[in-house]
Amino acid sequence: MVDPGREPGAMAGPRLSPEARAIRAELARIGPVLPGTVTQRYTRCGRAGCRCMADPPQPHGPYWSWTRKVANKTVTRYLSEEEYADYRGWFDNARRLRELLGELEKACLAALESDHRRAGDKPRPKRR
Repeated sequence: MVDPGREPGAMAGPRLSPEARAIRAELARIGPVLPGTVTQRYTRCGRAGCRCMADPPQPHGPYWSWTRKVANKTVTRYLSEEEYADYRGWFDNARRLRELLGELEKACLAALESDHRRAGDKPRPKRR
C-alpha cells in the first residue's frame, strides 16, 4: 500500500507535513529561472558639460542591470527594456524558487526535530 504522506519513489523515513507537500507541489510548477539580481541603474559619463555633471545632476538612464556569479566572479549585463520585459518572469521565478527552498528546508528540519525516534536519543558509544 502506498503511504499518502510520502512522494512516489521516496525512501522510507518520516512523512512530509502537508505544508512541505504543498511547497513541493509549488516547486514543481515553477517555470524557467534566471539567477542573479536585476536592478534599475542611473549612470554618469563624466564628460564635462554633460547633463549628468550639472547641478543638480541629471544622470543617464534608467538602465536595467542584471548581476550574477559565473565561475565565482561577478558578471553584469545591461538589459534593454524589451529584454527585461521578456525575462522578468524568469527572474521572479528564481526569487520564488529561493523562497520556497528556504521554506521547504524549515519544514524538513521541523520534521526531523519532531521525529518520535529522537525522543530516546542516546549518546553514541565512544570509539577506541
